[in-house]
Amino acid sequence: MPALVIVAHGSHLNPGSHDPTFTHADTVRAAGAFDEVREAFWKEEPSFREVLRTVESEEVYVVPLFVSEGYFTEEVIPRELRLEDWDVSLWNSDGTDADTATLTAADVDKTIHYCGPVGTHPAMSDVIVQRAESVTQNPDVGEGFGLAVVGHGTNRNENSAKAIEYHADRVREMDRFDEVGALFMDEEPEVDDVTDYFESEDVVVVPLFVADGYHTQEDIPEDMGLTDDYREGYETPTEVEGHRIWYAGAVGTEPLMADVLLERAADAGADVDEALDIVRKRTATPAAGD
Repeated sequence: MPALVIVAHGSHLNPGSHDPTFTHADTVRAAGAFDEVREAFWKEEPSFREVLRTVESEEVYVVPLFVSEGYFTEEVIPRELRLEDWDVSLWNSDGTDADTATLTAADVDKTIHYCGPVGTHPAMSDVIVQRAESVTQNPDVGEGFGLAVVGHGTNRNENSAKAIEYHADRVREMDRFDEVGALFMDEEPEVDDVTDYFESEDVVVVPLFVADGYHTQEDIPEDMGLTDDYREGYETPTEVEGHRIWYAGAVGTEPLMADVLLERAADAGADVDEALDIVRKRTATPAAGD
């Protein structure tokens, strides 16, 4: 069977940033779809550059655990993996619909199916909804609630905002929540003013980040007025200007993310149907009180 390599950013400053990568890799590994499952990082070991040398399989599916298409997924990862003949046009994407490109990795003689990032896969919309279910402990959450999908936002990469708006639109089309909006940290509309953009008394806020860190644990809670000092913590939900804010934290910590990793591999041709069934059963949101 082939191998799966999950590539993520990692961090020298936040030791917990790699936790979701290892957790989801363990979930996929336990489902038995691949002979080997490896993790690799830009800022930690094992590195992008070395990871393919640790894999014995001659066929490898590489899935970026990144939120959007951009500098890392289009330039850094293919370069560090030494993917011959890579060109971003092979994805044929407008910024939210990258699929897969099959290439050869130089110096290791392996066939690499290089997949688009998890953050732009359609299944990520379901993870956002499940994140709302998890934070409210209500598998039927929706009626009477607003949902804010939050991203970093940046003028340097327009695809960053595209991913957030794409999933906000998809969740809105589900017609489940009374209101759905895309908010950002560094561009308008800003998450600081979340209560200005929703009429619903209850608003679930889900950051489209892979891991909890400085932005999700410190900046966003303080910016929304959940607390004056993140070190003092806050309640869930927290009353802010006449609204109850249910802050969910990084979407990448939701167990269902393992499903999206497998969906990416499946779209690239991997035989993972049985593993998908196993993962979905293991990561389903329990009913309140279970």
